[in-house]
Amino acid sequence: MSTPDQPTADRVVIAVFDGLRPDLVTAELTPNILRLAGQGTWFRQARSVFPSVTRVATSSIAAGAPPIVHGIVGNAFYHRAAIADRMFDTSDAALIRRAEAHHDGRLLAADTFGDVLARAGKRLAVVHTGSAGSAHFINPRARANGHWTFSMHGTGATQTPEAVEAAVARLGPLPERELPRLQELAYGGRVMTELVLPELRPEVALIWFNEPDTTFHYRGLGSPDAMAGLREADRAFGAILDWVEAQPEAERIAVIVASDHGQISTGSVEPLFETARNAGFDLSAAKAIDGATLVATGGMSGEIRLREGDRAEIGRIADWLMRQPAIGHVFSPDRNGVEGEVPGTLSLALMGAGHAERQPELMFVLKSSLDQDEYGLPGLGAMTPGDVPLGGGMHGGINPHELNTVLILGGSGDGAVSQEPAGIIDIGPTVLGLLGLAPAAGMVGRNLAAPAREEARLARHSAGAGAFAQHVDIVEQDGRRFILGGGQ
Repeated sequence: MSTPDQPTADRVVIAVFDGLRPDLVTAELTPNILRLAGQGTWFRQARSVFPSVTRVATSSIAAGAPPIVHGIVGNAFYHRAAIADRMFDTSDAALIRRAEAHHDGRLLAADTFGDVLARAGKRLAVVHTGSAGSAHFINPRARANGHWTFSMHGTGATQTPEAVEAAVARLGPLPERELPRLQELAYGGRVMTELVLPELRPEVALIWFNEPDTTFHYRGLGSPDAMAGLREADRAFGAILDWVEAQPEAERIAVIVASDHGQISTGSVEPLFETARNAGFDLSAAKAIDGATLVATGGMSGEIRLREGDRAEIGRIADWLMRQPAIGHVFSPDRNGVEGEVPGTLSLALMGAGHAERQPELMFVLKSSLDQDEYGLPGLGAMTPGDVPLGGGMHGGINPHELNTVLILGGSGDGAVSQEPAGIIDIGPTVLGLLGLAPAAGMVGRNLAAPAREEARLARHSAGAGAFAQHVDIVEQDGRRFILGGGQ
């Protein structure tokens, strides 16, 4: 293979399938993804980041680094300095604008592959069918970079509303919302094949499919609706692949397929915060910040922060958490590289989530297993109450099926399967390396088109207090760290 400073492509096309698990890439469901895999290298051990939620993963793809570097530490988190009155929902365009203003346009606190492309005079065009937040964080300085981001949520959900206007002028009105998102998938694919690729001709074009994730959540991982959404996303990708293969310069167009995280089914709903309040903790999980001592977010994982009061309250609730049957893992800011500063906890820095300015006092993960769900798919976990129904799909924790992602580099291996450590933090450096560009200084990931420099090293890291014991399995290589999973 060529060395990373030698370009091997003139253009790169990236397709991200939100929430897609590798075990659902099959001939029946995703023939076009498999078509690309037959022409390239499939990194079967690819991993997401922790917490394994979409906007954290999106930011990690963009920055080529985990949240300890870029600072987007949750889908929602309490960011007191920027938004003191409520939880920062990173899907909300208005809240993003408030936070960006506070950070002078550097809310994502690391250079992205879009920034590197812009400095090299190259363009990134994004077609995004997911939330306004995800569309933002894949190229958070799109306007300043002179780039182009289309959002399926309309002109108010992107820094470049002219992208939406151009698509509507060409293809007609944005489709009505439905579940599964079949019309949105088809429309996004057409924006790519009829506008972005043939006319804008950017050096890098990325499409983000909101399925199968959305229907996984509300209908279940193996439901007929979820399978229909996945098939439609694959059909839209197939049209993009057809376009690429029809070009005279096809051998100079690299194609990457990825997912941002996996997903497991919910086997139980745990009223964790209600139980904590009943145990005497002044804790609120509401979106609006009131006078509570402790504020929290939930899901399959969540954070707890001290809003005001005695810091001893953190140790007290951490001890309480570690005695709850539903709790699998508890993390706190780093003490020694493995353990957190709160006795019994593991380090947030070990997990790649310990951002110096934005990390919470505590994070927790509810227990999960490799048991099968109602559709025969492995992976069952607990969640706190929310809008996802019991049995629906969720993610955010460290179950292997939440962390294992799809990652295929087309044209690089004629159907090869790699067991080398890899992950979403490698996507940005790989895109840049294919184009002959050096990664940004803060990028932790590596160019997967070049060989690894080191042998992989696997280690189990443990902590606990009293009857509570927890561990995580982590593989390290070339300065990168990937979480394989964890247990109790």
